[in-house]
Amino acid sequence: MELQIKKLRKKDYNKVIQYAIKGMHFNMYLDNKTELNLYGRYFWYIELTNATQVISAYMGDELAGVLVADMKGEEKTYKSFWKGIYIKLFEWIQNTFFKESVGIYDKTNKEMLDNYKRENNPDGEIRFLVANPNIKVKGIGTMLLNELEKREKGKEIYLFTDDKCTYQFYEHRGFDKVGEKNIELDMNKKKVPLKCLLYSKKIR
Repeated sequence: MELQIKKLRKKDYNKVIQYAIKGMHFNMYLDNKTELNLYGRYFWYIELTNATQVISAYMGDELAGVLVADMKGEEKTYKSFWKGIYIKLFEWIQNTFFKESVGIYDKTNKEMLDNYKRENNPDGEIRFLVANPNIKVKGIGTMLLNELEKREKGKEIYLFTDDKCTYQFYEHRGFDKVGEKNIELDMNKKKVPLKCLLYSKKIR
């Protein structure tokens, strides 16, 4: 059975959330299963409502992976009132209990992006890329990237990641590291050292 690019089905949103929790190691920051699921949904809603491109790969009827991008000049078609309410509520909780950690992470990424933009004018951002950890097939992420690059030829894109994720994947696919900063997240019960990374690529 071959991988195919198809439109993401709404009924697969919960699968995307679980893939993100596992693939992006959210359990390094949160121990409670309920908190993990709530944060995973918040994270997905943030990415989805900022998306101009949502590219998904399926193997038969099974979701294999998803890529979300925000490109200049393209319409954001996934915004919704209720997702916006959920996001604002969760951000209030984060700012109440984890204000310092949320602030330092966002501030660090903004500083790296500002430095990068001094000499570059990117056309968009890859906000999210995840593969189904239960499908033992190679090339899911590459297929999703190739589809985005086919749609956005000549554009310059960037993405944020960190050393807790498989950042080497991007290096092997022509992305250049253009920013790097070390921080420490204070999650009340634990402190998490993190290396924030910024990558970019000009699509040929």
